[in-house]
Amino acid sequence: MIQNDFEKNGGTYTLVEDHLIPDLSIADREPLGKWGLLRKHFLREHHRALYSSWLLTGKLDEHLTQIEKDCEERFELITMQMAEQENVTEGLKADDQMEWVRRMNSIWNRAEEIVLHELIYV
Repeated sequence: MIQNDFEKNGGTYTLVEDHLIPDLSIADREPLGKWGLLRKHFLREHHRALYSSWLLTGKLDEHLTQIEKDCEERFELITMQMAEQENVTEGLKADDQMEWVRRMNSIWNRAEEIVLHELIYV
């Protein structure tokens, strides 16, 4: 019997009636978060060849997981630095909650824009 590439790489089949069905499974992985989904959408819409290549070679999930991690770390760092620079502290939160929320929302929005332009839309 001729062995195909699937079998050479350790693939197996299951006989269902008169047909051999490859035993395929999807590896367990963490679901993508906000950043990974945004990157996936951007690649699919603007870099179709790269998206297809990574999807077919199995590199897409690895890339998206790494992007998710990198974006989250960068977002946290930028947020912390901006809050420190703008004196948005727990003291402000205790004294004037609405002002703290207003300032933190502004910081989060600016940090998100930075992360999007540095890591997602490239």
